Amino acid sequence: QVHLEESGGGLVKSGGSLTLSCSANGFNLDYYSVAWFRQASGREREGVSCIAVRENGTRYAESAKGRFTISPDKAKSMVYLQMNGLKPEDTAQYFCAAATLPSCTVEVEQLYSYWGQGTQVTVSS
Repeated sequence: QVHLEESGGGLVKSGGSLTLSCSANGFNLDYYSVAWFRQASGREREGVSCIAVRENGTRYAESAKGRFTISPDKAKSMVYLQMNGLKPEDTAQYFCAAATLPSCTVEVEQLYSYWGQGTQVTVSS
């Protein structure tokens, strides 16, 4: 059974860094795309970054480009989101999601069948 679990959120000052982890259990990462989405209070959920693990193809939302890096560790069945240069506007609940997509997208969350419960990231100014 596919199960995703996020960790690594917390409170950080503006300009700081956090690494989010997504533990992916019950499936082979090679056959999936994994994405990070986020939802700030009062706002719609938006895509941040994704990776098609087998081809190592990645995509980033404009807001994440140059600051965030997504990477897998297939041996540990983990996907990480390294976030640098955090800004108060990055404050949100962050979710990882998985789908059997040959290439990934951050534009269409409905394509992702499996979701974790989320981890909160709060960036103070």
